[in-house]
Amino acid sequence: MPKLGRAAPLVAVVMGSDSDLPVMNECLKLLGQFSVPHECAVISAHRTPDRCRQYVRSAPARGIKVIIAGAGRAAHLPGVIASYTTLPVVGVPLDAGMSGLDALLSIAQMPSGVPVACMAVGKSGAANAALFAVEVLAVSDGVLARKLKQHRTSMAAEVVRKSSLVVAERNRADKS
Repeated sequence: MPKLGRAAPLVAVVMGSDSDLPVMNECLKLLGQFSVPHECAVISAHRTPDRCRQYVRSAPARGIKVIIAGAGRAAHLPGVIASYTTLPVVGVPLDAGMSGLDALLSIAQMPSGVPVACMAVGKSGAANAALFAVEVLAVSDGVLARKLKQHRTSMAAEVVRKSSLVVAERNRADKS
């Protein structure tokens, strides 16, 4: 729940176990960098199905616009969440075995009519899930749209900076 004096959360980040937090922290960190109000919850589609249903069905009334769900193994959590809402749901496959391939396929192979956006396995997927949520929100939020554009510009500048360092190092090595 939001703290007093803070904006109501727009994004819910859900994971099936607290052991998923080290990966999903990438998502939480990026949402924070964009100043997107968010909440985080540990909810199991299998061990707490009633809590899952209640949490997801109450999300729109709490102001949630996007739900990000991290899950490993059979990775049912994103699909179960999507079955309870028409909000955009973004799945992050987690490596709990088989290098996360099992989770990736589980999330990517949702049946027609119950879509879940599927990101890459692990930390890069968690980061991209946050960026995807920012993109969804930026459609109707000019401030976020500008922040997203600046983020992309900064990433491009960092690549150019690193490239010049690599070229300079290579030139020094060639002169040796």
